[in-house]
Amino acid sequence: MQIKVKILSNLLKNLPAYGSPGSAGLDLCACVNKKVELNPNTVELVPTGIAIFLEDENFAGLILPRSGLGHKKGLVLGNLIGLIDSDYQGELMISCWNRGTEKIVIEPLTRIAQLVIVPVKRVSFEVVQEFNKNQRGESGFGSTGLS
Repeated sequence: MQIKVKILSNLLKNLPAYGSPGSAGLDLCACVNKKVELNPNTVELVPTGIAIFLEDENFAGLILPRSGLGHKKGLVLGNLIGLIDSDYQGELMISCWNRGTEKIVIEPLTRIAQLVIVPVKRVSFEVVQEFNKNQRGESGFGSTGLS
């Protein structure tokens, strides 16, 4: 699948790329002129320097945190998951949240998030009075146990 991309900044040296042949996500970089300092429990919107256009309404993009940065440094997404609709054409922005206890410094062109393209199934609703009974029913939040 090919996705149209616009480069919005001359700072950007590379397009998003997969880190390995088995990677599901394309790395997104902080396209900034100078370092961004995130104190604990603060959020900053960081540009990527690109805009994409998926065009096909059967696909969407998900912006996800990078595992190592989230676990080791506490850098996650302020909106937890970013959703890129197929018809969005603006710049991809990363809501960076420092959930850790120490300042995080994001250097220019640091890989800070990842973009995963996923299929979307469009649905419609059917109003019913009751559902067919099953084993789980309305049991939720921990009802299936831990092991």
